Amino acid sequence: MNAVTLVSGTVQIVGGIVLAPLLPGFVQHWKARLQGRRGPTPLQPFRELGRLWGKSAVTVEGTTVIYRLAPVVIAASLGAAVLLLPVAERGPDWGVGHDLLVLIGLLALSRFAAAASAWDTANGFSLMGVSRDLTISVFVEAAMALSLAVVFLVVGTTDLSAMIAGTSGVAAWSSPLLAFAAVPFAVVVLAETGRQPVDNPDTHLELTMIHEGPLLEYAGRDLAYLQWAAAAKHWVVLVLAAQIFLPHFSDPWWQLGLLPIVLLVLCAVLALTETMVAKARVLRVPILLAVASASALLGIAARLVGIV
Repeated sequence: MNAVTLVSGTVQIVGGIVLAPLLPGFVQHWKARLQGRRGPTPLQPFRELGRLWGKSAVTVEGTTVIYRLAPVVIAASLGAAVLLLPVAERGPDWGVGHDLLVLIGLLALSRFAAAASAWDTANGFSLMGVSRDLTISVFVEAAMALSLAVVFLVVGTTDLSAMIAGTSGVAAWSSPLLAFAAVPFAVVVLAETGRQPVDNPDTHLELTMIHEGPLLEYAGRDLAYLQWAAAAKHWVVLVLAAQIFLPHFSDPWWQLGLLPIVLLVLCAVLALTETMVAKARVLRVPILLAVASASALLGIAARLVGIV
């Protein structure tokens, strides 16, 4: 293992496993400042995780082993996704490979586990949130697949390390093809991180919850697993955006050095978006995702007919 691979692996583990809660922390902090409020510090997610980890979990009467295993499955799925996603074109293999299709499958597994736990508890508000999440996820996964399909047409592989290398430098961005893919993936980032206009992470109304709905019946360490998994999902989608869907250097050292800066900029963009855009009606969100997906379809069509 050479020096760049060692540093890449360290950034991948420390950033994705340990420091991932900083990402939603910065978003919430900057959003409060943009709205004229003092708001929480970026370290607030760590305080919440520490408080929850010190409390015991609760068991809902009438639930089965599905309820108990769901937080662990969700956290394990996102943990495997962090290990699978390299942060530069030269990343170590942690035993899970670097295949894009496996990454999409891990995200789908975490969503399935959340839905199964909501059905197991039979809580009306949890089921309502899960039903909305599953409805939106159909369009989210389609938009993600289409945007990544455009990248596949550019680099010719589903290996994430090769995708980062293939989209680096000036040559890959001399064509507008990757821009067609960046548009739907930007909406995917909003949806997967539970941000407006798709969802409102600050809501306390059960009738408007989407991502927060399945968490209503959990407490203590189980809730800590789920909140960490949500932070890890921020890391996964933002690293994908930074290293594939935005222009970046071909030198892996530059990729590693600029990654923290790009992630902070993306967090600021999320905070600004949430400040300027109101939450959309639930039935409007699939339309938004479908329109965004049309950009990727145009890119695929243009590539197949040889225009770009």
